[in-house]
Amino acid sequence: MFKITQPPVIMFGRHSARDYSFPQNCLVITSRGAITRGWLEYLKLDNYHIFDKVESNPSIEIAESIISEFSNSNFSSIIGLGGGSSMDVAKFIANKMDKFKILIPTTFGSGSEVTRISVLKVNGKKKSFHDDSQIANIAIVDSHFIEDSPIEIIRNSAIDATAQCSEGFDSKSGNSFTKFLCNHAFNLLEEGIMKMDKEKIVMGSLISGLGFGNCSTTLGHALSYVFSNEGISHGHALAFTTTMAHKFNRSQFYERFLKIVKKLNFQKIYLKQPFDEAADLILTDRNHLDNNPIKVTKNDLIVLLEEINGMNTINIE
Repeated sequence: MFKITQPPVIMFGRHSARDYSFPQNCLVITSRGAITRGWLEYLKLDNYHIFDKVESNPSIEIAESIISEFSNSNFSSIIGLGGGSSMDVAKFIANKMDKFKILIPTTFGSGSEVTRISVLKVNGKKKSFHDDSQIANIAIVDSHFIEDSPIEIIRNSAIDATAQCSEGFDSKSGNSFTKFLCNHAFNLLEEGIMKMDKEKIVMGSLISGLGFGNCSTTLGHALSYVFSNEGISHGHALAFTTTMAHKFNRSQFYERFLKIVKKLNFQKIYLKQPFDEAADLILTDRNHLDNNPIKVTKNDLIVLLEEINGMNTINIE
């Protein structure tokens, strides 16, 4: 038996966030710049609290500090506004505080607005929290936010979504429904990236979240976290780690994913941590490795890390 979880309400389309009537007295969880970029004005929010200090790769301590700061505030709901980091923090604390959750992505790659997953750093290392109670009550996907996004944000977000849906398709925890969603998402994202069709990237990201969020990502994500722990952005790391994971898994997406990576022209990445230590850390990530289509050993991980460190932006073979 399989189960599909998703927000009970998903609104999408250009200006869907602008046209929604938000509840009064809400708490907005977002990143620095949300006000100066006009995000809150665009939403036409009134009478709200705000925490606008979420950074990339947030820690569980920042989530706990928000809970402490606003524990005595009688706010009605929580709005997560921003990239995956802001939405992950928002749904984690909304779950802990038992608040109504509205998630609005301003970048289009994480799929966090429609998944039951939040990723936070614990003791300096990324950890995934899986809980049906983290599902948004309402997800609003508005392509308005991609229009003025820097190309670096679009590039990192798009490859994130592409990695997620292609890994999700190959996941052992998948089923015919998730495979359908992941395959359709990949097709949309591939066309959107190759032609820089932003509307297709936005829709592909949404469908990717619905697909992989109901199965799992796999080896590419397990490998990526050790690079993210050294400050490399998640999408940038995935461009290389998912490429090598697809090659290792003999994925049907390998050649197509590789073509997308070359199109986006990511700069080379290096891992400073000793490969033996990194492999031991990766082996603890059973959520990803147990769902990989091929069993992965410590020696496999060391070889993959060596190959990733030896890759470059042009000749990824």
